[in-house]
Amino acid sequence: MPGSGRIWSSLPIPAMVLDVDNRITALNPAGELFLNRTIRSIWGEPVLDLLAIDAPMEEVLERVRSGRSPVFVNDTDVGTGDRPPVICNIQIAPISGDPERLLFLVSPREIADRVGRSMSADKAAKSAIGMAEMLAHEIKNPLAGIAGAAQLLSMSLSKDDLELTDLIVAETRRIVKLLDQVEQFGNLSPPVPRPVNIHDVLDRARKSAMIGFAAHMRIVEDYDPSLPATHGDADQLLQVFLNLLRNAAEAARGEAGEIRIHTFYEPSLRVRRKGEKAFRVPLQIEIIDNGPGLPAEIADEIFDPFVSGRENGTGLGLALVSKIISEHKGWISVDSAPGRTVFRISLPVAPQEGDADLNKETR
Repeated sequence: MPGSGRIWSSLPIPAMVLDVDNRITALNPAGELFLNRTIRSIWGEPVLDLLAIDAPMEEVLERVRSGRSPVFVNDTDVGTGDRPPVICNIQIAPISGDPERLLFLVSPREIADRVGRSMSADKAAKSAIGMAEMLAHEIKNPLAGIAGAAQLLSMSLSKDDLELTDLIVAETRRIVKLLDQVEQFGNLSPPVPRPVNIHDVLDRARKSAMIGFAAHMRIVEDYDPSLPATHGDADQLLQVFLNLLRNAAEAARGEAGEIRIHTFYEPSLRVRRKGEKAFRVPLQIEIIDNGPGLPAEIADEIFDPFVSGRENGTGLGLALVSKIISEHKGWISVDSAPGRTVFRISLPVAPQEGDADLNKETR
């Protein structure tokens, strides 16, 4: 039955099932994210009441029903009540063996564009990191001189003036600490890959989060127990998941909230980088929170170094996450709306012994 099963829930594009009156009777997770509504809240509502589509959709739906054949509507604006229109391709098809219901698929251009942005951001991030690392090294030397001079001055100043020299020393130390983080970020060692049970790493991250920065949150595990091992560095992947869980917890701004960790298998997803063969990345890990969402003005650059949605944030956490996942031959993306933010990581499967090309696809 459409609307149930692993394939339906794993579809990366919004999909819904319409009854004979074009009312929604099923909606996959990608569709819930696109509409920012749950199936429970919109079940039975006419699809054209929820989607503003710049095309004569009543005629299109009638043509699909009467001709019993798929119809494609390409490059049309599709909007919802709480988001501006985006250019989409729409596919409507009759369901085999069911004369009344239709399958309605919406393919936003932004999904494909996001992949391209992710690849470009990776290259830009490496350049920015290299420059920042060089500047960090050069800036730390004069800062040490400034702090030393302030400490020497403090030996001959009055008590009232000591506050100023103490401030100079404290602020230079704070900047040096930040520069240390930049240098550490640039000096991250390449991963040492070996077969890793992703659920073991997630459990370590969850336990650490629950006794620390996410003690005020409810963390829900939604695991696919049949997930095979990935090929990666367990310590670096732990760093990734801790960063994402910390971001989700901090998004709640001290309020109680929920974080869901969802894993599943999607065999069709592949990543191809320039000059490389395509890699299958079927292992999917999603960190989902119900916080306020990312600021719209930085959503597309959230993985770039020094871009942060938090006051006094360094913007290095998610850039580090992106760098680690890239070096693991994986892919990371984000979908964010008020009340639901999803960071999704896609990783390769660990190759079997004697099958080093298990995750590769020929050109």
